[in-house]
Amino acid sequence: MNIGVFDSGLGGLTVVKTMLEYLSGANIYYVADTANAPYGEKPKEQILDFSIKITDYLISQHNIDALVVACNTATSAAINDLREKYPNLIIVGTEPGLRPAISHSHTKEVGVLATPATLNGEKYITLRDELSNEFNTYIHEQACHGLVQQIELGELESNKTMDMLEIWLKPMRDAGVDTIVLGCTHYPLISDSIKKIMGQNISLVETSKPILKRLMQLLSEKNISSSGENRLSLFTTGKIEPSMIEKIFDKKITIEKIVL
Repeated sequence: MNIGVFDSGLGGLTVVKTMLEYLSGANIYYVADTANAPYGEKPKEQILDFSIKITDYLISQHNIDALVVACNTATSAAINDLREKYPNLIIVGTEPGLRPAISHSHTKEVGVLATPATLNGEKYITLRDELSNEFNTYIHEQACHGLVQQIELGELESNKTMDMLEIWLKPMRDAGVDTIVLGCTHYPLISDSIKKIMGQNISLVETSKPILKRLMQLLSEKNISSSGENRLSLFTTGKIEPSMIEKIFDKKITIEKIVL
């Protein structure tokens, strides 16, 4: 089976890593749209345009059976339009794990780290209000301006990154937040940095396994299956940090630059 995955940069590879652990016989084609990164502070219309161009490329060049939008921002901005434009394509999006975070929290103080576009998304706001009222939970939101860029540069524990995190996380720490939603697929890459500031007992909620579960369910419903080894092909539209890819997968992987 041919599966297309895209994100504005390296973040979606955290989802791909989980897919490679549990799928068999999958040809995974990953597009890092680094020429247009980060998506988080761009207009919705622009993000939709990027998403359509990438999807067209994956369909025409790699004949994909399914598409994983491994980006919270692109999911918020484009998922409905993508499903309408490509009705025969399996499409799985990415959304912040608010429900499992609220269920897990003992203090009922839950933090959300995300991009501005994700936090301003209509679907997210509706879900946040519904769940916070239903479970009497306070949601501490933080738009992390510039954090994706730091991660893309490989600066996971640099002084600048740690200073940014300290400013954003201190109010959550002081409020007794015990669970934080990683509302961007880049953010699992700085889990250790977050734990250094919040303490090792902090629970971090990311969504790679729920994405995989949904993808496998939809593939099964369409009787799409395969066996054997997985194969990963990486494409980028701009500059990318090879050392970060090696860090994620513990090996070097060839990267091909494309023009969309």
